[in-house]
Amino acid sequence: MTTLSRKSGSEAAHLPLISVKGLRNDNQKEFEQTAKAIGEAAQKIGFFRICDHGIDVPLIEATYRVAAQFFALPEAVKRGYYIGDSPNHRGYVPFTEKGDYPDEVNRSYEAFDLGLDLSPDDPDFLAGNRVLGPNVWPELAGFRGVISQYYSQVAALGRLVTTALEMYLDLPTGAMTSHMRKPISQLRLLHYVRQSEGTDRKSVNMGAHTDYECLTLLHTRNKGLQVMAKDDQWIDVPADPRVLIVNIGDMLEAWSNGLLRSTPHRVLNLSPERYSLPYFVAADYNTMIEPFPQLISMDRPAQYDPFMAGAHLERMLVRDFPYLRNAAQFASKQSDNEITKSVENPFEKRMNRSDKETCLN
Repeated sequence: MTTLSRKSGSEAAHLPLISVKGLRNDNQKEFEQTAKAIGEAAQKIGFFRICDHGIDVPLIEATYRVAAQFFALPEAVKRGYYIGDSPNHRGYVPFTEKGDYPDEVNRSYEAFDLGLDLSPDDPDFLAGNRVLGPNVWPELAGFRGVISQYYSQVAALGRLVTTALEMYLDLPTGAMTSHMRKPISQLRLLHYVRQSEGTDRKSVNMGAHTDYECLTLLHTRNKGLQVMAKDDQWIDVPADPRVLIVNIGDMLEAWSNGLLRSTPHRVLNLSPERYSLPYFVAADYNTMIEPFPQLISMDRPAQYDPFMAGAHLERMLVRDFPYLRNAAQFASKQSDNEITKSVENPFEKRMNRSDKETCLN
């Protein structure tokens, strides 16, 4: 395992770089060693980087290429795939569809959201499930084929990393992955734009937040991502096109009874233009997320109340997407402010005084 470091404030922070080649062969000892390295990084920091992950660089570059081709289309064309017109939260997210993050300054990004591509006659989709069903596919040559291939490969990698964490936590094989047969996992194609050269390059383009699912596997070619260390200092995450960045999400923090940490992170306005590809490894919609019995003891009682995976994701999406807040406001007669307050994320409580004081603006 190789460790890279960078000064953050007055302290040295370490972001491990781990080869995961050992997860992809039949050598049990190598698998165990790799699982230990992954687990220790997940427990100590909640953020680490992986190399030798098996996803070819040409496929990654092709994914960026078709994403850039889509985002270069006229706004009117992109709006034809608007996520708010989808019954199951798939499609184009325009610059105006902003989440509620108080530290965002000069927030300017668009996205395209996809998930497990189910058939139109899927029973959960027909029943009105908000986050399951078919994808929205732009009429753009190569887009569907390339994105589908990338989704398939990064999803398989996500299951491998999850299996490694099962081993590290001394859980039975399949303790988590058996609840990922029809997951609510999402892939986002993100396009950040700094609106002008006059914009403060240290302003925040995506506000501090945790990820709602189990794991995130992120590829990016540009700097700007920062992670909050346990001492509440922001650490710059190095950009390297050969690696994927992995962080723990809310569901895995609860499943592990707090042994693994859902880590706050944010994105700064360092580049005039920035692309990234986050894939969110999630459980099945109806999975009840609660600490595994093996991770509960007299010394470490259960620290999290049970919650349903799909319900947690939907609540957080309401906070992040005005079109969903408007629908909730219409259904409940509550104000937008009341709805936003009611969907605060308890896993982000650690982002309090220190986060506000270190926010760059």
